[in-house]
Amino acid sequence: MLSLQSHPASYRDPSGFIFEKDGVIYRQVNQSYKEDFELFDASGCLNHFIEKGVLVNVQQVKENLTGTENWYTTLLPEQLSFISYPYEWSFDMLKDAALLTLQLAKEAIPFGMILKDATPYNIQWHKRRMIFIDTLSFEKYDDSKPWIAYRQFCECFLGPLLLMHYSKQHLQNLLLAYPEGIPLSITKSLLPFRSWFSFFTYLHIHLHEKLTRPGKPTPKQSATFSKTKMLNLLNSLEVIIKKLKAPVQKTNWSEYYEEAGLRGDYIQQKEKIIQGWLSELPGLKTAIDLGANDGYFSQLPAAKNIYTIAAEADANCINNLYIQSKQKATASIHPLILDLANPTPAIGVNNKERSSFLHRAKVDLAMALALIHHLSVGKNMSFDQCADLFSSVTGKLIIEFVPKEDEKVQLLLLHKKDIYPSYTIEEFEQAFSKYFNIEKKQIIPGTQRVLYLMNKL
Repeated sequence: MLSLQSHPASYRDPSGFIFEKDGVIYRQVNQSYKEDFELFDASGCLNHFIEKGVLVNVQQVKENLTGTENWYTTLLPEQLSFISYPYEWSFDMLKDAALLTLQLAKEAIPFGMILKDATPYNIQWHKRRMIFIDTLSFEKYDDSKPWIAYRQFCECFLGPLLLMHYSKQHLQNLLLAYPEGIPLSITKSLLPFRSWFSFFTYLHIHLHEKLTRPGKPTPKQSATFSKTKMLNLLNSLEVIIKKLKAPVQKTNWSEYYEEAGLRGDYIQQKEKIIQGWLSELPGLKTAIDLGANDGYFSQLPAAKNIYTIAAEADANCINNLYIQSKQKATASIHPLILDLANPTPAIGVNNKERSSFLHRAKVDLAMALALIHHLSVGKNMSFDQCADLFSSVTGKLIIEFVPKEDEKVQLLLLHKKDIYPSYTIEEFEQAFSKYFNIEKKQIIPGTQRVLYLMNKL
């Protein structure tokens, strides 16, 4: 009888499941997966991927922690600091996840294995790289069958990337609407006519959709699907994905810090205050920078070895931050696309399969710098709603108040009616005092902006 509850997302694969015990995440391997797991281990494929740093490190625990009869072994994976989902990733994050999936599928073949599924939920951002986390996604290669995960790969990776590439738009919300992957028929209908003249796009999307359309007879497969054919398929997918480019759009935030740099030493003064406060807050392990822009201030806690989530609604900013984060040897930053006025909801079976952002983001420190006016004036959120939001994710808060007289607030009011008589520093402090104690308060020199250090009540 199961004494420890499996993760709600683990119902799909009979090979095993994830569970938590004493705050530690484990993965059980069931008897039904015994033969494939033994081959995966004995062939050297498991160690090959771990040593290359593309598969999460695991240790076997020879103990039936769940008490189930179908237990074969227990795996203790390296613990992840934060879980994010594909609809919170930028273009290049999804692209790198796609290329990693193809790399694993190709490199498993010489070991007599193949990847049996191709979902981005098997991948996470960890230690400045995309890493595969599902140890049970490999099975013995069968040359009588085509790649079982081919359609899933095209719907979860190739289709979304093609749509963003051709439309020059960031379309992460489509992945939230279609968490199992965008159906081929929809991708095909949204792609421009010129996509038909790209051979691999035609092959993997247009022709693929036509041949597998509901109601059509299934094409007769050849007797064998050799390793050469499999590699040709995987290589063709790799070729097309490598050519796809992220949308580049000029937004209000594209040159934010360049413009802010024209306002005297505002950035330097704000940085100095925050650095001082961070040095007075020992023991911080996790942080989140809400409204992070390009991650300039996210670097401050990250430089102190504090795992930092950089959350920003602008996909361009997050994509640039992701590319930079891959190249920095010391920064421990997790880029995340997030609209704070509409944070990622819980989705899936019983709304428990994929957790909401507010459920996942529990950190020691949150920073909300030059953000409150965008939420209160730009999004019409009350100070009370903002304080409630921040208190749900953190125990300590560094927040910047931007007064109505500030040019950035006036810019927000330029094309809308001023219906914000309560947007005052007094109302701000009163609302936040319901959730936090105000420990420190300091005007940023040369401005009317005020920084606060608060502790949750």
